[in-house]
Amino acid sequence: MILSTYQPYFAPFPGFFSKAACSDTIVLMDSVQFPLGATWLTRNRFKNDQGVLLLSIPVWKKGLGLQQINHVRICYEKSWPEKYLAGLSAAYANAPFFKEHRHLLQEIFSNKYDRLIDLNLKIIRYLMDYLMIPAKLILLSELDIDAKEPWLTLEICKKLKASHFLAQKSAKKYLDKESFKRSGINLEYSNYRAPVYPQLWGPNILNLSVFDLIFNCGPKAREIITDL
Repeated sequence: MILSTYQPYFAPFPGFFSKAACSDTIVLMDSVQFPLGATWLTRNRFKNDQGVLLLSIPVWKKGLGLQQINHVRICYEKSWPEKYLAGLSAAYANAPFFKEHRHLLQEIFSNKYDRLIDLNLKIIRYLMDYLMIPAKLILLSELDIDAKEPWLTLEICKKLKASHFLAQKSAKKYLDKESFKRSGINLEYSNYRAPVYPQLWGPNILNLSVFDLIFNCGPKAREIITDL
């Protein structure tokens, strides 16, 4: 069984789904520490006539100290959902497949999700289904594992009886290859290359939210992602 892990990002980039497509199971690291600085857990990049359109979900942080990702709550004090829906609608009005997914955008920006994890999971599951990626999604918080890196990933693999762990190349600095080998787990690294595909609004921009790929390429997005 090939296992991989990722944090539950907001509207993830294509690399998230490229790795998921090569995995049997993907563990979403929802019970690790939420970063104090800027993070892809709350924001992602889209594209409009000005170039990059950055959307960032406001969350409650002040006075709360260190939080687990699955404890972080969304702040709805301002009317950002309406602005984000209007901004995406204007940016992608002429994208060939935008209308097919507008109902999801209307749903996620009209419903008030209490926790960030609930919003992000709604989006990730929708995208996994649309891209026909069959990997099983498991939350770290469901596994009852008391460990931190550099041992956490190895303990996840043991708990789920993985034969292979598919990691990002950036993880080489903290994963102990010998520990995986002693546990009978093959440690492999993702070969992801950002795809180039037809986009609106001028020159191609790499690693936007996968929504940009889907709005522009529709069902072909799966082929583009799985060919990476």
